[in-house]
Amino acid sequence: MKKQTKILIAILSICITNWAISQNINHSNLIDSNSAIQKDLSDLFKKKSKQNIIDSINPIQPKKYHLSIVPAVGYTLQTGFAGIISGNIAYAADTFSSTKLSSISTSVTYSQYSQTIIPLVADIWTAGNKLNIISDNRFIAYPSDIYGLGGRTDPNKGLTINFSGIKLHETIVKQITKNLYAGLGIYFDKFWDIKALDSLRRRDSTRFSRELGTEETSTGIAFKLLYDSRINQINATNGWYGNIVYRPNFKFLGSDKNWQYLLIDIRKYVQFPRNSKNVLCFWNLNWLTLGGTPPYLLLPSTGWDDQYNTGRGYIQGRFRGNNMNYLETEYRYNITRNGLIGGVLFVNAERFSGEISNQFKTISPGYGLGLRLKLNKFSGTNLCVDYGFGKNGSRGFFVNLGEVF
Repeated sequence: MKKQTKILIAILSICITNWAISQNINHSNLIDSNSAIQKDLSDLFKKKSKQNIIDSINPIQPKKYHLSIVPAVGYTLQTGFAGIISGNIAYAADTFSSTKLSSISTSVTYSQYSQTIIPLVADIWTAGNKLNIISDNRFIAYPSDIYGLGGRTDPNKGLTINFSGIKLHETIVKQITKNLYAGLGIYFDKFWDIKALDSLRRRDSTRFSRELGTEETSTGIAFKLLYDSRINQINATNGWYGNIVYRPNFKFLGSDKNWQYLLIDIRKYVQFPRNSKNVLCFWNLNWLTLGGTPPYLLLPSTGWDDQYNTGRGYIQGRFRGNNMNYLETEYRYNITRNGLIGGVLFVNAERFSGEISNQFKTISPGYGLGLRLKLNKFSGTNLCVDYGFGKNGSRGFFVNLGEVF
């Protein structure tokens, strides 16, 4: 069993490159009114020139595509040391000020614990915000820890398992009225080569085989209702986000079992104080099993939401259950006036239903603080480094490209 109480030794951004592919459009959503004095990491490497002086006086003209590439090394509770190459493209489909920002993100991560993580995530808005195309695809080869079901599991009695997995979630929603969308998707999740890496007693081995097996497959239809008044989904400064997904999984589509869940995800962003660049953010996630028995690795769990971001302060998979309630508040603020460096304070709480009963019996709090380094001032993409604390001495670093929510 690996010790998961180490702290960050180093996180080094080796090379940050922002490329703008000019389409000569004027899209004011990509920059704010003070963009002439805003800085990102690439500005530190630019040589002063006559053109740079002109740019510092006149408003920076936004481009259509803005690309951030981040090779880095880091350390988190779940991965140990890891080498990461991340890329993010942000763009707008037209020049209207109300057009939402589209983004495509990918990365390749290989960790000290022989984990491979390759996501390809797209959030595409068509012209006039008429359609939203959401694609969440991930491959993982993933030694990790499980601790049993419920919120009272012992952190010293975890089990290290290994498995490979693929996630293909594709959804299209159509505008019903301003900021409100509805649509359908197809969700496919498969895990294989599931095995325990720790030596097991006979009783534990039997239980492991019963709960996990060696392979899990689920295919379902996603019914999605979306409300999104944010302009920039990468780094929102105001507005509401509400996402309701009902997913029934069926054997006739290839699932091992018939089962269903409901996901309710609500977020709110408020500039505080008003007219400042500081943002107070709220997040409520309810992940509920409505019927049937989900595969163990698809049960609601800490850090296993779509972006792997819940539960800062705890290792991924620390808590798991049939149902999950999650609350988080974060305050984001500038440290430097030019926006290059920022900070956050956050607090969260999660609770899970137990193995036998669906009642919630305990609350697990988390809290912490973090730094933000601006990688791309046009899209608002930040490199996020947080240190979180949980109960029973749980603590560690959490690294993200883009805000946690």
